[in-house]
Amino acid sequence: MTRFNWHNPYPTPRLPVFARNIVSTSHPLAAQAGLRMLWKGGNAVDAAIAAAAAITVVEPVSCGLGGDAFALVWDGSQLHGLNASGTAPAGWSVDYFRRKHGEEQGLAKQPKRGWDTVTVPGVIAGWEALHAKFGSLPFADLMAPAIEIAERGYAVASIVARKWQAAIPELRDQPGFAETFMPRGRAPEVGEHVRLPGHASTLRRLAEQGPRAYYEGELAERIAAFAREGGAALTLDDLRNYRAQWVEPISKTYRGYKVHEIPPNGQGIAALIALGILEQFDVASLPRDGIKSQHLQIEAMKLAFADVYRYVSDPRSMDVTPEQMLDDAYLKSRAKLIDPARATHFDFGMPRSGGTIYLSAADERGMMVSFIQSNYMGFGSGVVVPGTGIAMQNRGCGFSMDPVSPNVVEGGKRPFHTIIPAFLTQEVAGRDEAVMSFGVMGGDMQPQGHLQTVVRMLDYGQQPQAACDAPRWKVNRDFTLDIESTFDPHTAQALEARGHRIQGIDDPYMDFGSGQFIWKLDRENPDHGYVAASDTRRDGLAAGF
Repeated sequence: MTRFNWHNPYPTPRLPVFARNIVSTSHPLAAQAGLRMLWKGGNAVDAAIAAAAAITVVEPVSCGLGGDAFALVWDGSQLHGLNASGTAPAGWSVDYFRRKHGEEQGLAKQPKRGWDTVTVPGVIAGWEALHAKFGSLPFADLMAPAIEIAERGYAVASIVARKWQAAIPELRDQPGFAETFMPRGRAPEVGEHVRLPGHASTLRRLAEQGPRAYYEGELAERIAAFAREGGAALTLDDLRNYRAQWVEPISKTYRGYKVHEIPPNGQGIAALIALGILEQFDVASLPRDGIKSQHLQIEAMKLAFADVYRYVSDPRSMDVTPEQMLDDAYLKSRAKLIDPARATHFDFGMPRSGGTIYLSAADERGMMVSFIQSNYMGFGSGVVVPGTGIAMQNRGCGFSMDPVSPNVVEGGKRPFHTIIPAFLTQEVAGRDEAVMSFGVMGGDMQPQGHLQTVVRMLDYGQQPQAACDAPRWKVNRDFTLDIESTFDPHTAQALEARGHRIQGIDDPYMDFGSGQFIWKLDRENPDHGYVAASDTRRDGLAAGF
């Protein structure tokens, strides 16, 4: 039986949710869409796909029908990994970007929005792969709640409205954007009724013809034609040739539990590196929100990012393997670089040679799903295929334009990816047993959210909702530090005294992430069900029965 401290010392409007069947997402209507599948007799994968489809409608500021996805699925006895991140159009290269956009600081210039940031969308292929392998209900049933919401409309939630408004100035002139997301010439206000008929049309076509229609049918032809009209490199062949990939998850042991992530091209390995470094310290003996504990976690995260930003890319072009980056001896040597009294600007090491939503679902039969999908930077590229609701992602921004980088842009290659689902298991009688499906959305905040919440639960025994509500810090790419407004001011002052450069945050989208957590209450008795948490930083809901 799980032993948590059920007291929550942080201000929050939410309580942990206990049930045998649970869906936890960043929007209540999406959680209810997933729950409807469980009521129909479907499993956790059915619930996750239904919730994922619905959230493209009710939280388009974070994900859409033109994004990417990843998943970790516990089938009751084994963990499976799915990489549904898209590839670069075949026509992309450094020279392509140099010819079209010129140079900046000696490298080809990389746009932030528009068609030349659009990689092949992987999310629909991800739904397809999940359903083919694990789904129990007809695919059309899984689309039904999202279709209904898109056709009848919904009242816009508070945080969604704020993020929608923040995106307008930059995206309003992108092809197709205003037609779909500014029906009244502006962003919708809180509580305003919004219908998305284009989304409904696309979802209905997927329900009737199957998800492959997105890549090979009329939908694919419309996407390719609009790309051609916009002068993009994306072609019908790029869409037809795309498939999601089943992959072997990577993991690291921490405090007797095993933390699992999707392998590169994603950044989940950053959380594993940081946890492997923290394993060398007695974190539990330090005050939970005090300077010593927070300093160690921050420094471990910085060490992890130093390696991840240097080495992680499409695994076919990496200089080192994940196994080398997670080698115990290597991580022990990295841990020795931490000065407990001072902040350090770390360089990468040399391993020995050899816009996002997150949701989780679990059912009473023991299946658990950790699922994440995203358009990146909110609405993504800003490009929306007319009449379809398909908002194209801008994951091309994840590539490097440096020819010597393993992550250099190249046709058919997957870019460095920020979105990462996670999973926790524990060995019982010689075999791994499921413990928790979890994730924290929000760009580079994601592995940092994994680290901070796992430490709170495993080192300090905080229950999931408290670990979720606790104030967070965020290491930026230049190793400066952002801290949440609720962060302990004495600890913040002490961090500055140790040399951490703390700067104010003005980030209307990424902020400090948002997580969903489902923890199995009893390894030996699945009938005891789960406890779930949903982050207060979004409009979310954990719902169950």
